[in-house]
Amino acid sequence: MKILKFGGTSVSTPDRIKTVIDIVVDAQKSERIGVVFSAFGGVTDQLIQISQIAATGDDAYLRDLESLENKLIEFTKALISAKRQSKVFASVKSTFNELEDTLNGVYLVKELTARTLDFILSFGERLSAYILSEAMKEVGLETEYVDSREFIKTDETFGAARVNIEQSYRKIADFFRDRTAIQVITGFIGSTIKNETTTLGRSGSDYTASLIGAALMATSIDIWTDVDGIMTADPRVVPAAFSLNHITYEEAMEMSHFGTKVIHPSAMQPAFERNIPIRIRNTFNLEFEGTVISRNRANLEYLISGISSIEQISLLRVQGSGMIGVTGISSRLFTSLARANINIVLITQASSEHTICFAVAPEEAARAKEAIEREFALEIQAHQIDRVIVEKDLSIVAAVGENMRHTPGIAGRLFQILGKNDINVVAIAQGSSELNISAVIDKTDEARALNAIHSAFFKKESHAVNLFLVGTGRVGGALMKQMHEYIARPYERKKHDLNIMGIANSRKMLFDQAGIHQANWRERMDGEGESMTMEKYVNTMRKLNLSNCVLVDCTASDEVANWYKAILESGISVVAANKKANSGAYHDYLELKDLASSNEVLYLYETNVCAGLPVIQTIQDLVHVGDHVQKIEAVVSGTLSYIFNTFSGDRAFSDIVLEAQTKGYTEPDPRNDLDGMDMVRKLLILARESGLPLEMEQVANNNFLPPECLEVETVDQFFAELINLDPEMKAKQEAATRKGKRLMYIASLENNHAEISLKAIDETHPFYLLTGNDNIIALTTRFYDETPMVIQGPGAGPEVTAAGVFTDVLQVATHIKTIKEGES
Repeated sequence: MKILKFGGTSVSTPDRIKTVIDIVVDAQKSERIGVVFSAFGGVTDQLIQISQIAATGDDAYLRDLESLENKLIEFTKALISAKRQSKVFASVKSTFNELEDTLNGVYLVKELTARTLDFILSFGERLSAYILSEAMKEVGLETEYVDSREFIKTDETFGAARVNIEQSYRKIADFFRDRTAIQVITGFIGSTIKNETTTLGRSGSDYTASLIGAALMATSIDIWTDVDGIMTADPRVVPAAFSLNHITYEEAMEMSHFGTKVIHPSAMQPAFERNIPIRIRNTFNLEFEGTVISRNRANLEYLISGISSIEQISLLRVQGSGMIGVTGISSRLFTSLARANINIVLITQASSEHTICFAVAPEEAARAKEAIEREFALEIQAHQIDRVIVEKDLSIVAAVGENMRHTPGIAGRLFQILGKNDINVVAIAQGSSELNISAVIDKTDEARALNAIHSAFFKKESHAVNLFLVGTGRVGGALMKQMHEYIARPYERKKHDLNIMGIANSRKMLFDQAGIHQANWRERMDGEGESMTMEKYVNTMRKLNLSNCVLVDCTASDEVANWYKAILESGISVVAANKKANSGAYHDYLELKDLASSNEVLYLYETNVCAGLPVIQTIQDLVHVGDHVQKIEAVVSGTLSYIFNTFSGDRAFSDIVLEAQTKGYTEPDPRNDLDGMDMVRKLLILARESGLPLEMEQVANNNFLPPECLEVETVDQFFAELINLDPEMKAKQEAATRKGKRLMYIASLENNHAEISLKAIDETHPFYLLTGNDNIIALTTRFYDETPMVIQGPGAGPEVTAAGVFTDVLQVATHIKTIKEGES
């Protein structure tokens, strides 16, 4: 026999329930099964909220109760055929009447005891199991609804009752004997010897399934949930985490104790005692075969099996010279905590017996301190023991694994990783089982610690590239679209695993360690994003401490460019469409390249000059093999290319500029294109890539616009002034035409002289046939002396620029993969 258990998320909608029924149909074909259900998704929380409202004396609980009833009626309509609905409706209505009577009592006395709340919460499981039992009959399954209170017997600890194992096993065996129908069982609930309703606490439905499976000596217990089994770490914090195929009971218990939420230790205990394997399956990913939890496993591929953490703990320190050599101190300490019902998460003691440290939940820290100081009041008064010190805002990270047993150096390696990442360890604990090494650290270091440990111990997944984008305008938006399309491809069709971990514009920034892959990323940033500053953005990248990070700058911001040095120093690659950094001081330009090299990361900026055209990489390759650039001529402004390719003298020059603005070829203020500074920056970058140590002021900008056009305040005033230039531009064009030439605004570099100027070129010039808004560059080098190398194509536009940026990103990914494969 096999026991299947389905959690609330698996049965949160009628469509999901239909998937669950399909799973049950397949499972019962091969062997006898029993099925345990939690309450429908969200119902338990709704019942708690309704109960709390009723306890305040507010009759608004009736409205919420009616809403819940309507929800379950809709579920019934969706799952049960019309001819059978009336019977099911009657039963559901009768159950809700009983629930309403109970809540009315809470409302009248304005009191909600733990006993009453347990009874109210039982309605969630009772309703779901009953409706689901009836829904399964719709597909021809023979089912019986079972209330687990009949055989799960507990004490009277309401809210987290302790099970009478021997009595429950006997009743379960008696109940299931000779039954042939599929038993559809309520999870989470039990009853006392007086038949009072109790609940089993956290993961109570898993516990129900495990108890039934153990009592019946089931072949396996399948826990169906909403995640791909037990993972090496929490994927919301560690994007590189992956699912484990197999894990032992002890490993699973250790990981669960330290934060893994998939299954609770108490839910595993019955299966562990009877050696019944538990399989964790994902209702939403049926292709995933699941994580098997059993007594032993043969495949120990990694030194550790997983990393868990507890996000918030407080550490209490008891110390004093009066503790040394005194018997009974530990006994008194922990007895006082037990009397106060304090749950201890971790204990560590110095060998000198001078200090005992232990971790508790933050909400229990004050009570724990009070209990200890009451117990040792005389010793504290005599200064034999100090007052209890409480350290707050701490986390525990724990490395767990069977392979840690008797493997030397694991602890040393773990703490070396933390030290290398500047993470201070406040306390350390290691169990005698050698299955677990735990470290207490500052809460702000938790994500960084988990990612650093995971990267070091699980090399398999370390090729993933984590991207942080700044600038979500036209280029950044196009890049997000291209990256999402790439990420969505089947794995075998792409070479690299990319995660978009952070995005930002000038106002908001959003981080998501599970990856920002949704189509509604703009809405998410507006709704969930926090206020943006580059300092906060960079600090968050550093704190995450993810491996293989890349900052992608799709802005034209000086502020963003000013952070490149700090980012490269942090071991993060930079891909920049922003040309401000490379066109600043020559010393800074060199420093950025040196920082990238010394920190073994990449600094790429192909789109600084001609969007997606391979210009910078080509020059770098030529210089690298010993070529020497003798001359560069270039049209590196799509805007100016379009204007002069369109201007023939038959239309006013100002009209063509206005047309370019209307088509979106210019910046909102066309002067940002026509003043020549954009081309100056691009030529300066080309010169530096060619090996010339030029500064900005050494590039002559022979701009054709008069000062009157550049100095006005508004764009409208600019166009009014530009009309005055029309006669002069017409005359220049006509003069060029008479000589068989055409006007072109060209950047040129020759004999260490760099300038931007309006030139008349004839048909022998490689730029003469340029059309549209294409960019073009002619390189004359020692190798390309007689005929220059010409590179031509679209040099502007969000799509092609984004494609160029993406190419740089993939180049970084290839670089990372090559290094990682070399290390392994």
